[in-house]
Amino acid sequence: MISAALQALIDKGLFERIPATFSTFFFEQIKDWGTLFPAEHRYFERLFTLLDRLPQAEFDELFTGLRASELKMGVNEKNWPRRSFTLDQVDFLNRNAHYAEWRAGVAKIFSRLDPVLDADTARRGRPRFAAVISPAELPVGPDRLWKRLKGRRVSLAAPFDTAEHVMPLLALGEAAPYDRWIVQASDSWKAPAGVVSLNYEALEAYRKRLMDGVQNVVEKEQIRGPRELGVRLRKMKILPGEGAAASDAVLAEFTRAVLLAGNGTLLLNNTFVEWAAVQAVRRARPSMLVAGFGVRNKVKPFSSLLIFADQEKTNPIPAQVDTLGTYVDLEVFYPYIWQEFEKYAEYRRNTVFLFAAEGMDEAMLIAPADFTLPERAAGAQLTGALREWMRL
Repeated sequence: MISAALQALIDKGLFERIPATFSTFFFEQIKDWGTLFPAEHRYFERLFTLLDRLPQAEFDELFTGLRASELKMGVNEKNWPRRSFTLDQVDFLNRNAHYAEWRAGVAKIFSRLDPVLDADTARRGRPRFAAVISPAELPVGPDRLWKRLKGRRVSLAAPFDTAEHVMPLLALGEAAPYDRWIVQASDSWKAPAGVVSLNYEALEAYRKRLMDGVQNVVEKEQIRGPRELGVRLRKMKILPGEGAAASDAVLAEFTRAVLLAGNGTLLLNNTFVEWAAVQAVRRARPSMLVAGFGVRNKVKPFSSLLIFADQEKTNPIPAQVDTLGTYVDLEVFYPYIWQEFEKYAEYRRNTVFLFAAEGMDEAMLIAPADFTLPERAAGAQLTGALREWMRL
């Protein structure tokens, strides 16, 4: 069941006033309301409240281009029933000669709505913090890390220790649901109560069951294409005993989507960490997030189909640790994660980003000008500065 505020807008007829392709897409987005994060709930409520409050002339003008595209595409009540969004409708859009024009029309609508929503978000901004932690086993020193980032390097008086310098922050104060996250490759840190914890190693049983399930679907069932496969994959829920997320409908669906929608997340620990962190930012908008990478194994030769297969079963070559490959991967992942944060108004100009590596005596900071930390900082100074920034 959706929120009372959104249901009131539906009952009021707002979705009947909106072009059919636009309204049905969002009906599809909100139909599984119980698996969406509070941040997603707020977004949909704010978006449609904004549309409802537009003067009629402005409302009509906003959707003029999209309505024209729908007419050219041949959208009508017969081929596009409202309040449903099927694979046939997706195919209809993708194969239509006017698809590019339709996409441009949707983009134009959001180019006008998003700045209004972002400005409202910025007005209600609060301090935020993200830590991206690398493993101690990397074959380089801190002088070779974070080369693609533009920030301030800080010398540490003692080797960096995530458990000592960062983790205590997540346990301070009261946190809203899904507002603090730890995403890690291994079981390095125990999450304080109330903190979302996703652990690649801890999900081993679920990952292996998903690999077997996908192979069975592809090899034994008559699947027409990737969209039909997607429908089957959505049924592969995490089970009790395969992870703590099974007891939480929102996190259960999030975990399933991360493992099955991310390219390589079933096979590679650090790809899982990167993709899970990006999706957490995109969907949950946490105020604090700690992403902990590990060292991955060398990737064995595999086909595109075997990207969903357990490499230990399909290839008898013993697994080998790949520290150099890990270093190369992480230098790409660092900016990906930072750029994802920067896409959203919640994080711009009020987020401290800490890039560090276990046991190293230097870290990288990307932070607003009013975040103060000495060029050479003791661990207590780092923790204290972050605590003061987060007002904990």
